Amino acid sequence: MTNWKEYKVEEFAEVIGGGTPSTKNSDYFGGSIPWLTPRDLTNYEKRYITNGERNITNEGLRNSSAKLIPKHSILLTSRAPIGYLAIASNEVTTNQGFKSLVVNPDIANYKFVFYLVKANIERIKSFGTGTTFAEISASVVKNLKFNLPDLPTQTAIAEILSSLDDKIELNNKINQQLENLAQTLFKQWFIDFEFPNENGEPYKSSGGEMIDSELGEIPKGWEVKKLGALVKKSNTGADAIKRAPIVNEDTGIRCVRVGDMTNKRPFDEWGFCKITPQDYKRYKLEINDIVVTRTATLGINTIIRNEIKGVYNNGLIRLKIDENKIIPLLAYCFLQSDAYKIWIERISGDSSTRPNMQINYLLDFPMYQCPMTIQTKFINQASLIFENLENNILENKELIQLRDTLLPKLISGELEVSELLAQNA
Repeated sequence: MTNWKEYKVEEFAEVIGGGTPSTKNSDYFGGSIPWLTPRDLTNYEKRYITNGERNITNEGLRNSSAKLIPKHSILLTSRAPIGYLAIASNEVTTNQGFKSLVVNPDIANYKFVFYLVKANIERIKSFGTGTTFAEISASVVKNLKFNLPDLPTQTAIAEILSSLDDKIELNNKINQQLENLAQTLFKQWFIDFEFPNENGEPYKSSGGEMIDSELGEIPKGWEVKKLGALVKKSNTGADAIKRAPIVNEDTGIRCVRVGDMTNKRPFDEWGFCKITPQDYKRYKLEINDIVVTRTATLGINTIIRNEIKGVYNNGLIRLKIDENKIIPLLAYCFLQSDAYKIWIERISGDSSTRPNMQINYLLDFPMYQCPMTIQTKFINQASLIFENLENNILENKELIQLRDTLLPKLISGELEVSELLAQNA
């Protein structure tokens, strides 16, 4: 480890807090100045951020302790909770829940500092104090000590880690586009009814025969069916405390919970559970099963596309689709539609307490059953989209694992940049 030197944060960055204009004065909000709160970084997966939910005005800036923070500053939440992290893409302001680092470019590379802080988040959290919620002060942040190499080495480390994050973020962007494409394709076939007819022409606009239904006009030969009529079996999962408790040791069987669904965690991030052979057989997830959240955030769903050793707890509903009536992947597409989201919002809006969805409500969702020939043609196109999605997810998993392995080693100097470059030469 050569050319490394210990610095206090205040020696390579200015630490800036934030503030909140009075919410009683409407003239302080709705302007053009981005204003961020820790909430804006909740589940935020990108490195760079441009703005939050709200903007403030110049008057709001002048009449509060909020300060303009320059582009490429490191935004670190200092309470509620400690440790959310992002890089400002442009000038921003924050509330008092941040201690932002304005990096001195003569001493430090801002990307390197981002990764330096990221690698030391748990250490930073340990300095938090407070009874209601933990918080770190500006004084604590200023006096944190880190070893930094010379600027060329910082830049080289930052570029190695950034190249991995660039690819991860590109895959995420492509996946968002693929999801939009899948929704567009579904809408074209099953909302606008412009699936190709026997001559390859759009069905409805080419004069395809339509018939009346309870949901409006639909193509001849189609029927409106409740989801329940297309499902062979539906049930809630294993009791989360008595039958499938999450445990620390590797039992070989994972259990999906509501939090896994809301945070879109992949299978290998579900917790391990302790479950009897009998219950495992009863609650085992199989290919083409659809699982749906029934508590907290309702209606989030996914389809099991690969063989896994996993079960689901009683915060979810498992649907076994009758493949003689509808192809499971098409049923899953219906459960991503706007009509489904509106259906779910009804029950969410009906309760002022924590919502809880009964199976029958889910099974009453109305959808279309069309001839199997049309279903098959749609799935032949949609499957390509979903396969690309899955491939990008798998690639990101490997990239994240590589990045997270390299991060502490590069940031600490354990792995010299020259060694890594030589290995990849």
